[in-house]
Amino acid sequence: MSTGRPLPPELTSLRQSIDNIDAALVHLLAERFKATQRVGHLKAAEGLPPADLGREAQQIERLRRLAQDAGLDPVFAEKFLGFIVEEVIRHHEEIASARP
Repeated sequence: MSTGRPLPPELTSLRQSIDNIDAALVHLLAERFKATQRVGHLKAAEGLPPADLGREAQQIERLRRLAQDAGLDPVFAEKFLGFIVEEVIRHHEEIASARP
């Protein structure tokens, strides 16, 4: 909703920072998924299951600590990681089911 008034320079600057951070997050997620795709292929080749509950628990705890140290809500960080892990496992299941 535009008021027709020029935006304060600080708001414009903050929005640009947010846009830059969003772009960095997308690129980081793309790199992460490239790595997890390789993991999925290795797991499938070795006959390992798509999910590793022990590793996931370690990662959740680690991410919660990192979030807390960074001043980010650990619950939010856990939900965010959960969403990513769910997608990774889905990819790993697809990779495993495509193997002969």
